[in-house]
Amino acid sequence: MIAITGANGNLGKATLSFLLKKTSPQHIAAIVRDAAKLGEFSKSGIEVRVADYEDQESLEKALAGVDRLLQISSSATGVRAMAHETRVVHAAVKCGVQEVVYTSTLFPHESARFQSAHVCRNTEAMIRQSGMKYVFFRNSMYHETIPLFVGEAMGDGRIFYPSGSGRVSFASRRDIAEALSNVLTGPEFANATFHITGPSAHSFADIALALKDAAGFGEAAHTDIPAEDYRKGLLGYGLPEEEAAFYASMADSIRAGEFEGTDRSLEGFLGRKPLGVQEYLRGLF
Repeated sequence: MIAITGANGNLGKATLSFLLKKTSPQHIAAIVRDAAKLGEFSKSGIEVRVADYEDQESLEKALAGVDRLLQISSSATGVRAMAHETRVVHAAVKCGVQEVVYTSTLFPHESARFQSAHVCRNTEAMIRQSGMKYVFFRNSMYHETIPLFVGEAMGDGRIFYPSGSGRVSFASRRDIAEALSNVLTGPEFANATFHITGPSAHSFADIALALKDAAGFGEAAHTDIPAEDYRKGLLGYGLPEEEAAFYASMADSIRAGEFEGTDRSLEGFLGRKPLGVQEYLRGLF
């Protein structure tokens, strides 16, 4: 049995769609807090199991009989995210899960500026020490985050973002989901870590030029604004302090080059070239 935690998120749903093309739905369990959020899969034949990251017992019930687990990193932040992921690992060990595929981040280092990197680093360490076999997908940022980063620039090409000349090796969420489905239905790995990135890294000045090409914006450009102005702007939009700090850490990590590394592992899992940034952006216009 293959199970996915956080199966109602964008990556989880995309992975489920690819898994259904590769294995019988009776071999798939989707673990969610609210079954109604997987309505589009209600007639697929997959088993929907309800569990809550805050409830250890519910996670243990949901992971019963699971051989392979795709543990998608928690969407929470800080201490809460670390607690969520710890409970999943403990439940997986208790239930005898044989192999965990975990979606980590590209630079889970103790010096990382990106907040989630510290959660991912902790979870990787727990999984290594658990005795379970593992595959770590250290993912770069998704193409699909670009519109969120650039905001109103999707309408005029003018990006205001505190990333300096930092570059990001963006990759398609759908490509990553397909690669994950190939791993989950393929032979076991003897513990492996893969850097999952696009074929090249792009600064936000590059993104502005790509927007100009895709949409024909005449004044497309990137302006590197002060980090504190960005954080205050997020608070001004009504984001809580903790959430604003998280997004500010993301910008800081890009400036520091934490997402600039590139690797061909994704291409290897897909057996083809991954979708590039320019192709992605052209598809939006």
